[in-house]
This record gives sequence, C-alpha cells and structure tokens, in this order.
Amino acid sequence: MNSAVISIGSNIEPEKNVKYALSLLSSDFTVTKITEFIRTKPVGLTNQPDFLNGAVLVYTDYDLETVEKLLKKFEKDMGRIRTENKFGPRQIDFDVIVWNDEIIDEDVYSRDFLQRFIKQLLSVKGH
Repeated sequence: MNSAVISIGSNIEPEKNVKYALSLLSSDFTVTKITEFIRTKPVGLTNQPDFLNGAVLVYTDYDLETVEKLLKKFEKDMGRIRTENKFGPRQIDFDVIVWNDEIIDEDVYSRDFLQRFIKQLLSVKGH
C-alpha cells in the first residue's frame, strides 16, 4: 500500500470545485486525512483571484505513475484546460507532493502553505 499527500488548489469557483475534487479523490483512493483549506495569493500570474488550497493524505495500491495519470484525468473531467501559462487560473489543480513519506515536489521548499499541510497530515519528526 502506497501513501501520497496530494495538494488541491482552485481559483475558479473554488468552494464548489474543491468539494467536487474531494469526492473524486474519495472515489479512487482511501482518503484518511484532510488539511484545513486556506486562501493564498496566486504565484507567477498575480492578476487573478486568490486560490483555495489544501491537501489530503491518501492510501492506494496504484503506483505513482498511475496516480498522476488519474489526477490529470480528474483535472480534465473537471474542465481544466492546460495552457502555456502554468500559473493561470484553474478550476482544479492536483499535485502529488509527498509519495511514501518522501517529498517529490520541489514547490514544497518554496511554499510555506505546502509545508504546513505536510505537517498537518504526517507525523513529522523534530517539529
């Protein structure tokens, strides 16, 4: 059984989309913990609404590649359109930030809220 911390973000109808995102995740993964959801300022392209961000701890028999493909499918199903600007507005954004207790997303090191979510979801030694 693999574990993953998946970050969730939205700034287009965020309350509605986050609620739907959580139901999608629960349909394919065992969701064991959910963080608080907080508003954050956009990164990169700042002329857009704030994001609603949170994260979940899930368990799955899928490997990482399958999980990432499934998350991209969920994003597409929810109407996300991938553009050249990776910082643009979006209905939903899923990212695996921790896989089997190992940080795999470099954004964790530059975004305090992601570090906070990891601490809320995992027993972090020394904190």
